[in-house]
Amino acid sequence: MIRGQKDTVKLARKLRAEMTPPEIALWQALRTRPGGHKFRRQHPAGVYVLDFFCNKARLAIEVDGSAHDNPSVIAKDQARSRFLREQGVATTRIPAKLVLEDLDAVVRRLVQICDERLDGMNCSPLHHPADGPPPLAGEDKA
Repeated sequence: MIRGQKDTVKLARKLRAEMTPPEIALWQALRTRPGGHKFRRQHPAGVYVLDFFCNKARLAIEVDGSAHDNPSVIAKDQARSRFLREQGVATTRIPAKLVLEDLDAVVRRLVQICDERLDGMNCSPLHHPADGPPPLAGEDKA
């Protein structure tokens, strides 16, 4: 689990009480654990607070309003995404307008992304040590 610093945890608690209407709508859907995925809201991660986070799928979800079109905010968002990537966490950004216009489609897509990430994490190893010991010297030649 990726965690935040003490002051980031305090900020996250404050932000939970001040969620935007798109965040509230998305939280109402995500708190029901769609697709069996557990999501956290306003989750502290290092010096950042993630809008939503699925720990099992290592997915951060950011709901972006029009303020995220500002070049300085874009640079901060890129730094956040880079930090999260270094922690093994992918970031998906959802326009706030889309959350309000088609919440069901947004939730279906988030479940799909989580499922795909989990499928990628559960790949089989190239060898199968449980299949038995390696062949004895000379037995591997047919």
